[in-house]
Amino acid sequence: MQIHGKHSVKKSIKNLLVLFSLFTLLNAASVEATLSNTEVVQGNMVQLKIKAIGNRAAFPNIREIGGSQVVGRHQGQNNSFTYINGEMKNVRSTSLVLTFAPQHDTTIPSYSINIDGMVYKTDPIALKVVKATAPQMAKDNKFSLQMRSDKKFVMVGEPVLVTVYFSLENGVRLSENPQYNAPTFKGFFVKEVDNEKSYREGSRQVTELRYLLTPKAEGDFTFEPATAKIGVADTSRRDMFGRFFGTVWVPISSNSISIEVKATTENTDLVGSFYIEKNIDKQQVKANQPVNLRVKIEGEGSLEDFEFPEYEIDGVTIYSDDAKVDTQIIGKKLKSTYTKSFAFIAANDFTVPARSISVYDAKTSTVKTLEIPSYEVKVESNKVALATPVGKTEKSAVVHTNIKQDESLLPDLEDEKVEVKSVEWWMLIFAFILGLVFMYLLKYLPLSKFKREKSPYKESEALKILYAHINESKEIEDMVRKLYAKKNGDKSVIIDKKVLKELVEKIKKPY
Repeated sequence: MQIHGKHSVKKSIKNLLVLFSLFTLLNAASVEATLSNTEVVQGNMVQLKIKAIGNRAAFPNIREIGGSQVVGRHQGQNNSFTYINGEMKNVRSTSLVLTFAPQHDTTIPSYSINIDGMVYKTDPIALKVVKATAPQMAKDNKFSLQMRSDKKFVMVGEPVLVTVYFSLENGVRLSENPQYNAPTFKGFFVKEVDNEKSYREGSRQVTELRYLLTPKAEGDFTFEPATAKIGVADTSRRDMFGRFFGTVWVPISSNSISIEVKATTENTDLVGSFYIEKNIDKQQVKANQPVNLRVKIEGEGSLEDFEFPEYEIDGVTIYSDDAKVDTQIIGKKLKSTYTKSFAFIAANDFTVPARSISVYDAKTSTVKTLEIPSYEVKVESNKVALATPVGKTEKSAVVHTNIKQDESLLPDLEDEKVEVKSVEWWMLIFAFILGLVFMYLLKYLPLSKFKREKSPYKESEALKILYAHINESKEIEDMVRKLYAKKNGDKSVIIDKKVLKELVEKIKKPY
């Protein structure tokens, strides 16, 4: 048996060290998940940090944690050097930080991360959420967000008012304006009410952001929190004069809100308590003169998504303006006003049909009907009389189209001689040359001098502008009548473009 001596022993030890180093490197990859806080007040932000050690780390796309949306996401890498068996090795770590606002106790699930082709899993983490007493703010919070609703149970179509309160402690100076993200209101029509409202309350400054919501369908809904990033001065950095510079962005979140929406027992146009006013300016007019109808609905509830049923009448041109909706919060009640006007223009008598709007009153569980009656409109026709010979009495102004002539009064075509003169050949050549000269001169003449000035407004557009001011002057009234007559097919009407332009510009620029 042959013994190799010390050289063989050293070689064996070296091989073992290489295998050990390789084993250490292969097992150096790892993952770890940690929370910034394991107990938090409802609505406050929490950060989940997942750290992966290895060359290449691939994280899953995490959009929500425990039912709460992820509102912030940051990923970064860090390289560090370490000595292994006398050799310097580069250890790379990748961190994913997710920010969210938990609303209830939850367990952070285990996540799978791929590192250098191998899959590693994090451990689950328990998170406890303590209920907040909204909208009161903790004294040690320099700024916070809270969200409240005026109702917890509503009917389909019944409005609910949601208010987000941003509270800032007096004396706190922000280095940047807050970056605000509104709550998500899935399943509701949304309208932001007026402008933000700011006031002082005790030792805090409060800003209110209000949202008017109208549910589309029945069901249980949860509104996700409002979030914001608050820019405050970085106190860890000072310039040469001792002043702070730089900004630290602090994320904050509001609480969430649950709303139950029930179906109405009746299928109605509106939900609330409303009354209606209607007014027609006249019911006897001249041909092509507008008849104006104004409808106003007012009361408690939302009219933001209401659409008045349009009118369609044969032989009548109908114009309507855009509905004007005004919404106000008076005390704890939502007051709304809906106003819309119509103009009816025709050459003959017509009837404006009746309209009805059904309203469900959630307070009394009854259905009320708002009614607009029908209106009979008499139109005075424009009669054109025929010229009557002197000495005769005009009995009627009727134009006959089938008058027969006495053939004995017609000329005898056989006896009539028609003299036809021949045209000399030189006259034809002269006319041809004259035409060429005229075409040549026409090519170089400044034709723009002979063009008639055009109005920049189309007649249909000008008609919409002028009809609302028909009672302001006789010129506007005459122009509106001409425009309507031409629109209805009267080819004998001639519109003076210059006058039309002047009238429209006079209205658009009164001063």
